[in-house]
Amino acid sequence: MNIKNNKRRKKSQEKIEKAFIELLQTHDIKKITVSDIIKNTGLNRSTFYANYIDIFDLADKTREKLENDFSNLFADYDYFNERTGALKMFTHIKENQIFYQTYFKLCYDDKHLISIYDTMRAEKEHIDGNIKYHIEFFRNGLNAIIKLWLAGGCQESPEEMAEVLNQEYRGR
Repeated sequence: MNIKNNKRRKKSQEKIEKAFIELLQTHDIKKITVSDIIKNTGLNRSTFYANYIDIFDLADKTREKLENDFSNLFADYDYFNERTGALKMFTHIKENQIFYQTYFKLCYDDKHLISIYDTMRAEKEHIDGNIKYHIEFFRNGLNAIIKLWLAGGCQESPEEMAEVLNQEYRGR
């Protein structure tokens, strides 16, 4: 395999993803075209199609990459047993607002949302067997809180948001 071509392909993919993310900040995904992407990158149409089937394939691959980046950030951290975990999450969100805004825009079917949960804690607190409903409720509530915070420009501090989450979790 030609290393030079691999680097060139990776660089082309990064350019395409960057242009796509920039366009997503001002355009609905259904309005973004391959022509928009190649105009912004200076790449050929064939380069786009060598890497992606269409805009929605690019969206799926970008979303998967963002999910992996998020998972890697918190891979070894038990962040809901301590307030510091929620603080770490909200600090990262505030420092990477475009990343998260893009992620939620790519969750156009709402099947792929930030999915973090301390199942051991939940099992201890929900002995009645309805844990699957609580997990779904909490996951969707957390995503709603994050989306609302992002929409407001992250005006509250990460500390304040960690406390909001802490109060909601304890207040049940």
